[in-house]
Amino acid sequence: MIDATVREPAKLLTSRLVVSKGFVTVGVSTVLLFVVCALVAPTSVSGGAVLGMIPFAAVLAIVGLGQMLVVQQGGIDLSIPGAVSLAIVIVSHEPDGDNSRLLPAVVLALAYAIGAGLLNGFMVGRLGLNSIIATLGTNALLFGAVLGISGGTPRSTTSLLAGIAGGLTWGIPNSAFFALAALALVTVMVKRTVAGRRFEAVGANPLTARATGLRVTIHQSLAFVWAQLLYCLAGILLAGITNQPTAFQGDAYLLPAVAVVVLGGTSLLGGRGYPIATVIAALFLSQLDQFVLSLGVPYAVRTLVQAAALAIGVALYTVDWAAFRQRFIRRSPRIGTPA
Repeated sequence: MIDATVREPAKLLTSRLVVSKGFVTVGVSTVLLFVVCALVAPTSVSGGAVLGMIPFAAVLAIVGLGQMLVVQQGGIDLSIPGAVSLAIVIVSHEPDGDNSRLLPAVVLALAYAIGAGLLNGFMVGRLGLNSIIATLGTNALLFGAVLGISGGTPRSTTSLLAGIAGGLTWGIPNSAFFALAALALVTVMVKRTVAGRRFEAVGANPLTARATGLRVTIHQSLAFVWAQLLYCLAGILLAGITNQPTAFQGDAYLLPAVAVVVLGGTSLLGGRGYPIATVIAALFLSQLDQFVLSLGVPYAVRTLVQAAALAIGVALYTVDWAAFRQRFIRRSPRIGTPA
């Protein structure tokens, strides 16, 4: 009797410590990448290089968390470039260097983000449109707003935003703290609340979820709203980090956002998401970009590296390699047997 009571808590503790395959894979890959960087290109892991990489990794992590929420519902959000670019343009053009006008600009950017999220959610959740087509149309509308506000010309951000987003606290870039806050919020909401468990259940099987009485449309729609808010946060941080961002800076985050979600182990078919693994994947991909550039490889190769990372992630988590090996073994002729 005593032995049974001792074993039961051990089982519960063991179940709580179970980590995902994506977390282990991307965690080990990130450690190995830094080791390779230290051996092959030491300048890519110097103090200055790492401090320069972390802010952009933080921005990618926040964007990746937003994309993860959409992917959990079986969709793909292609409005990331327009959403990030619009947030950048609003917080850099509206204040026009005046710190006192920064807060209203941030509120305006959040309002645009909520509107874009509601539009995507309505088209996908209520009208049943394909998420790729719906978000692609929203992306065009967002870029229309970008051109309307900026005219396509860059403008310097305020000194206040540059200090908040691009500054350091205890030697750590402030953007990293924003990324950790976003990670904590998403993790708690998705993994530690009843609504989050329902959210994952809807993404795993919408038909079953609807049969059990869950509000499938609301969960699918809110995924786009939360995603847009995260894109907005990423754009605001990026505006402060780069100080004078271009009006189309969000274009660079579409493919990497999908890549970090896949590398983190979240299935493109929907269901469970892995926020911590997604953030680690953002760190991995950002350092990989820095490593490639430090080797003197042309900048255009960066897109090919990101595409390769996406392909590897899809192959790791979607291909049934055990079944593939069994099929290959069955088809290969045995040594010594007649043809």
